[in-house]
Amino acid sequence: MKINRKGIYLVLILILAAAAAFLIKGGPDRLTRKISTGEINPFYGNIETSISTTGTVKPQNRLEIKPPIAGRIEEILVKEGQRVKTGEVLALMSSTERAALLDAAYLKGGELEYWKEVYKATPLVAPIDAEVIVRAVEPGQTVSAADVILVLSDRLIVKAQFDETDIGKVKLGQDAAVSLDAYPNVKVKARVDHISYESEIVNNVTIYEVDLLPEAIPDVFRSGMSANVEVIEQSKAKALLLPLEAIKRQQDSAFVLLSRGKQSPPLKQKVTLGISNGINVEVISGLKPGDKVIVETEKYVPAQDTPSGGSPFMPFGRRRPKQK
Repeated sequence: MKINRKGIYLVLILILAAAAAFLIKGGPDRLTRKISTGEINPFYGNIETSISTTGTVKPQNRLEIKPPIAGRIEEILVKEGQRVKTGEVLALMSSTERAALLDAAYLKGGELEYWKEVYKATPLVAPIDAEVIVRAVEPGQTVSAADVILVLSDRLIVKAQFDETDIGKVKLGQDAAVSLDAYPNVKVKARVDHISYESEIVNNVTIYEVDLLPEAIPDVFRSGMSANVEVIEQSKAKALLLPLEAIKRQQDSAFVLLSRGKQSPPLKQKVTLGISNGINVEVISGLKPGDKVIVETEKYVPAQDTPSGGSPFMPFGRRRPKQK
């Protein structure tokens, strides 16, 4: 007996299509679109738009302190987190020759203090007012002229990365808000201090680096921490606002529907809009606070009156719920 494979495939496709239709349209969990109508008055409030990105806490100026000569570290006079002044001695070290001379005097006994006074240690001094963020060596360690002894930071800033599509909205002096991944409840006010003139390619995306200068540096700030950044693009205080869902559009113009009572049809009122934050929008002209604006809210609710249960493949189709 020859089997008609095309016929079998066609039957299977029809069965799957019927099952999908049952689940999507005829199932008990089907949702129906419901529109509710209400009224709202325009209200005064503050509104702002912002550009969000990520950044990293870094030193604005990072200075590595290296010894002028090879030798041995005799004493470290500072610790991490300590603030130092310009000219302050950070560490004392001996040259290779001095270290050898002191070791020989120590073995002879009685001459060590004499040679310490005659052959002074070499000081490492702070070139700027700064904070010590790295202490890389300990006393007694032998170092070369290429080794980093200490790292200083004049102050911590946030370096943020902005996509090239957003960099045109960023301006010097703009206000910003910074929060840390490690301390999400700590909010720090900042301002845009510098915008890079050269781009970088990160993950095939062109980005520009922007320096954000915090108004104050919290104690929890540490170099290398990840940060979330919001640069305030536009902001207005005491603006006349409406929810976005109250605004209707026709071609290039915006309008609202004003209520004139139950006995009269609504009035179509043209409005001029300002900035929007995705929830509310500023109304520049066309409305006053006492106007009653019709708002239509769309939502989806489970269908209550649709037949349910049963299968479309039963001999008598879907069964309707029994009437009590």
